[in-house]
Amino acid sequence: MSRRRNDPDIAGVLVVDKPAGMTSHDVVAVVRRALGMRRVGHTGTLDPAATGVLVCAVGRATRLVELLQGGAKTYAATAVLGVVTDSQDADGEVLSTTDASHLTEHQVCEAMMQFMGTIEQVPPMVSALKVDGTRLHELARRGEEVERAARTVVVHDLVVEDWEPGTHPRVSFLVTCSAGTYVRTIAHDLGEHLGVGGSLASLRRVANGAFTVDTALSLDEVRSRGEAGDLVADLVTPAAAVAHLPRVTVDDETWRGLVHGQSLPGDLLPDAPEDAPDDPFAVLDPDGALVGIYRRSEDVGRPDLVLARPEDRPAAAGPTSAEEPA
Repeated sequence: MSRRRNDPDIAGVLVVDKPAGMTSHDVVAVVRRALGMRRVGHTGTLDPAATGVLVCAVGRATRLVELLQGGAKTYAATAVLGVVTDSQDADGEVLSTTDASHLTEHQVCEAMMQFMGTIEQVPPMVSALKVDGTRLHELARRGEEVERAARTVVVHDLVVEDWEPGTHPRVSFLVTCSAGTYVRTIAHDLGEHLGVGGSLASLRRVANGAFTVDTALSLDEVRSRGEAGDLVADLVTPAAAVAHLPRVTVDDETWRGLVHGQSLPGDLLPDAPEDAPDDPFAVLDPDGALVGIYRRSEDVGRPDLVLARPEDRPAAAGPTSAEEPA
């Protein structure tokens, strides 16, 4: 394993099915040990009680984390109505209980529609957001509560999948939402809207952008494939990880300029969406590997980040025109 430690040639994305009871950082630590590499990060925290897709970026692909964590996410969640907790989920202290047996599935489905589209959410006190340099969950552990500004999030889809009536009814739903959406707050706010209070009973992330739980490895699989030396084969390439972006493929001559920091010539720019002309796009080398992420600026493509190195394509590497003697 030590021969691969921090190997600059290993780069990609590993999709892991996080089990309950572990932090996202715990999962990253397992991946680091399995790969024998320290340079591993993830694209979006899951609470310890939550399960499902955790996208881990490895090696140079860690530079793509910010880009990858901004996409839509899909969760399978269950809310319990009539139970309010201080954390808005089952891990918190119960603050109040209310008999909600009068509620019907139809009433709850209608109420759910209030949380579709662009909505405002007040982040929970147990979130990782910072106020005056201190994370909210740290303040919450000290018994403090502070004012939090509402944030705009987008709920793309919200579907009720199951309904269990009772004194504290449980409603299971599938939600696809923008990054930064708190599903626990949807459960809490749903209960408030219905006049009985509510909290999140369970949460499983089934998709993070294009990465789904169907292709995710369990931690046992991560460990066993790491021990066998096979885990690198499970990495999604950086180019495939950003397949959702517009892309352009360049020839060797252009590639040589790009890896030395030059801009992408304007005649090679991909078509720009009218509503988002400054959105990022991917540039690929002749072999289909990711060169970097670029944006339009003054009729050329300026790099947001360049992953490729001259040594990635030894046969194509050579002096750029700017480096040739006059």
